[in-house]
Amino acid sequence: MTVAPNNKNLIIANANKLRWEVGDYFHDSLIESIYKEAEVISNKVVRREVKESNFDFDKVIDQLVTSKWTGFPIMFLLLGFVFWLTIAGANYPSGLIANVLVDTLHPFLKDAAASVNIPWYISGVFIDGAYLAMAWVVSVMLPPMAIFFPLFTLLEDFGYLPRVAFNMDNLYRRVGAHGKQALTMTMGFGCNAAGVIAARIIDSPRERLIAIITNNFSLCNGRWPTQILIATIFLGNLVPPFLSGLASAAAVVSVALLGIFFSLIVSWFLSKTLLKGQASAFSLELPPYRPPRILQTLYTSLIDRTIFVLWRAIVFAIPAGIVIWLVANIYIEGISLAEYFIHFVDPFALFIGLNGVILLAYIIAIPANEIVVPTVLMLTVLVTGITGVGAGSGVMFELNNIEDVSILLKAGGWTTLTGINLMLFSLLHNPCSTTIFTIYKETKSLKWTLLATVLPIIIGITFCFFTAQIWRIFTSV
Repeated sequence: MTVAPNNKNLIIANANKLRWEVGDYFHDSLIESIYKEAEVISNKVVRREVKESNFDFDKVIDQLVTSKWTGFPIMFLLLGFVFWLTIAGANYPSGLIANVLVDTLHPFLKDAAASVNIPWYISGVFIDGAYLAMAWVVSVMLPPMAIFFPLFTLLEDFGYLPRVAFNMDNLYRRVGAHGKQALTMTMGFGCNAAGVIAARIIDSPRERLIAIITNNFSLCNGRWPTQILIATIFLGNLVPPFLSGLASAAAVVSVALLGIFFSLIVSWFLSKTLLKGQASAFSLELPPYRPPRILQTLYTSLIDRTIFVLWRAIVFAIPAGIVIWLVANIYIEGISLAEYFIHFVDPFALFIGLNGVILLAYIIAIPANEIVVPTVLMLTVLVTGITGVGAGSGVMFELNNIEDVSILLKAGGWTTLTGINLMLFSLLHNPCSTTIFTIYKETKSLKWTLLATVLPIIIGITFCFFTAQIWRIFTSV
């Protein structure tokens, strides 16, 4: 039989294909048999170590601290413990420093100035004003920062703070912000200036700016003493004595949580208006837990943070002390400048549930929130004419007995509404000078610095106004 050339080629091609397929089959079978034989041999001669336990420390901890059920309670309990330890631990060293700088060194400097016939107004400006403001800032500000910042850095070194950002990421992303804003907010509880600097960890300029503008809503350590004092005097007495401490603590914690709420609301507002945009993707690789490095922690927290922030506060507090003394000691027709201002703003201040003393104290204490309480007490004595309390006009002071403070403030017309609104205004007011300066340094923008300064004041006055109206409605029923 004769085969056509085309058919012949087709038969040859099919034959070759069949040969290669058969060859591949046997080749694969050979390779498979070799691997099986190797596995049999290895099972006979290779000894494998069997792990006695599959326990993974990092995984077990993360299942607790990043869980949607236990993550937030653990976070609030741990941060609450840090705040409590900071406040409780700072009481004794603050009192010790105040005893040295205020109670001992201040009278010594006054006597020394008088002994060399320095004019009273010179010693008043520089000793009663500049020095005393510096002394109050150091005594009130240094101990809390020296406790809070090392604790915060220990949590950072241990690896917990990235878990806080992980937990808060979804919440902040919903308002158009960045999950790492939670870390800057937490740092702000120690000092808002430090919180503003911490915003550098956010890569997006838009989201970094939101974190900077809203950091003032974190209740910094300079505002905690005011919150605790006022809550103890005006809210602790609204419940039975055995619940007084609990009620006061709950009030302060509620104000701190309200600050977090406002940071979210304002972040959402900014992301929808002036700083429009979607939250950037947050890719966070959770670092392994590791033992904190104690020496490096102490250096970082005490030198890079505490001393740096404290020095800036002192620089701004000194001129504030001079202004405080001047407004209390410059008289026009027998009335001091401070009294003129207080009487002028009193109608408006009382309308929003505050008083003129509070507004003036917060204006001249812009450089440092730490001197608000001593300034309020000094101004109250000035406008009421109470004698036997304090060391003279323009000389800031504090009273060791809370009951004495309560009597003095109530003699100045303070009510429960005044106390509540002071706590709110302490949260919702302009940043201190140190923070304002830091905002400008970080943003290089006068516009954003002005917004970060004015926006909290507008919110604070509005909130105090509505609180006052609601209070008056309920108390009049």
